[in-house]
Amino acid sequence: MGGGILVQGTVLKATAGFYYVHDGRKVWECSLRGKFRLTGTTVLVGDRVMLQPRPEGTGLIVDVLPRANSLLRPPVANVELAVIVLACAHPDPSLLLLDRILLQVAVAGVQPLICFNKSDLVEPAEFAPARIYREAGYRIFFTSALQRQGIDALAEALCGRIAVLAGPSGAGKSSLLNALIPGLQLKVGAVSSKLQRGRHTTRHVELLGLPAGGWVADTPGFSSLTLPELKKSELAPLFPDLHRFSQHCRFRGCLHVQEPECAVRQAVQSGEVSELRYRHYLQFLQEIAEQERKY
Repeated sequence: MGGGILVQGTVLKATAGFYYVHDGRKVWECSLRGKFRLTGTTVLVGDRVMLQPRPEGTGLIVDVLPRANSLLRPPVANVELAVIVLACAHPDPSLLLLDRILLQVAVAGVQPLICFNKSDLVEPAEFAPARIYREAGYRIFFTSALQRQGIDALAEALCGRIAVLAGPSGAGKSSLLNALIPGLQLKVGAVSSKLQRGRHTTRHVELLGLPAGGWVADTPGFSSLTLPELKKSELAPLFPDLHRFSQHCRFRGCLHVQEPECAVRQAVQSGEVSELRYRHYLQFLQEIAEQERKY
């Protein structure tokens, strides 16, 4: 392959062996240079790449620039924000799942935003989960895709960033994207009345352009997550509400289970830390201990 001008862009979509790369002005349909198959290098949606234009107007990806981060589920690179979407009702939000996703996001070094969708089904001021996570230090949004409530505030937070929407099926991610990007018309799945879970309506990852600038990934829904590989001592710092108090524990390396003079357990007893969040922490700690025993 000869030389020539190279163009830098961002991978928006990958399907059937082709990669669609946006260079700031146009989208190129690209294939991969043979060396990627030889080295086993994976090109992800969100990757910044260098492409070589071809005479027929397509492109050849010749290099992948270093990533700031990458997520495994969903498989997206260089994500700045993760909007974790849960329904306020129908289906009821799983806060255990929310904490699992928050751990994945924290390990990846991505800033989380929590979006409680379908807010028209509840009274936001009395919605207890929002209070728990706001007090824990997370940024909370209420939206109703149906009534277009809170859409402008969420769009402002995403402006100019690369974001991913994550969360279980049935939370309304596709409806939310339809509200954020007028004219998108993504297929919306119904929620099973028997299982109270949504049917998957998204089959691949794609970066979609936001009207005010920036990109958001529409991702396949998921309802269960294994924990990232962690040591027991690494878990508490990923809970910002627990970590604030852990620095005042008597013993360095305190796991906040049975140790004396544990500031975290004292904060739980006094109501300064959510008992629910603490129970999730203990459950995750047990899972990590079981993983360690296997290896």
